[in-house]
Amino acid sequence: MDLKEKTIRSLKKYDSGDEFSHLPALPKASVLIPLLLRDGQLHVLLTVRSINLKQHAGEVCFPGGKSESGDTDETHTALREAQEEIGLPSHTVEVICKLFPILNKAGLLITPVVAFIESSFEAHPNADEVSEVFTLPLEFFTKEADHSCYPVPSIFGPTHSFMYTDPRTGNIHQIWGLTAALAVTVAVLALGKKPEFEVGFDLKDPVSGFKNTLNRRLSKL
Repeated sequence: MDLKEKTIRSLKKYDSGDEFSHLPALPKASVLIPLLLRDGQLHVLLTVRSINLKQHAGEVCFPGGKSESGDTDETHTALREAQEEIGLPSHTVEVICKLFPILNKAGLLITPVVAFIESSFEAHPNADEVSEVFTLPLEFFTKEADHSCYPVPSIFGPTHSFMYTDPRTGNIHQIWGLTAALAVTVAVLALGKKPEFEVGFDLKDPVSGFKNTLNRRLSKL
């Protein structure tokens, strides 16, 4: 079994499917977590938001955004946003799974959609939304070397932060908050590897913990 097949098999075990379709009518959003193979390793693609945006300007994030009326489901939202933001053609994307949705502090229900993209993909960023696109090894999010942790509680436990220097450009990126937490989670699920730091959730049964957190937050609405 090659690396791609192994990764798909590992991640499909955590596919939420329609399990959360019963949730109340909350504002929804999706993010695409694009994986690709490069130099025999799993890499993940990230974007830097335009400094001209009103929210989270200049921050590193995954492609994504709020659901629109024409979207058929959460996956459609993630693929549409990725095409709009970085020019990723939907028909070239191999969707693996939808992970458990996350209810953020603003009351937005966010569904992470994990997929493989072609290793030859060249991004064409929409300058109104994205200033930069880069990739890095997924394993980076299991290493202690460039990791720090803030004692600020989040839905994933403590707030994680990573500093990454892109060897192509020399640009230094801080990857933190929800984006870092999702990257760590996907790294754990895809690689089956315990991080060198405390993650703040049960590594043996992460889904149950996230479900319980979601249900607790929903009960307070």
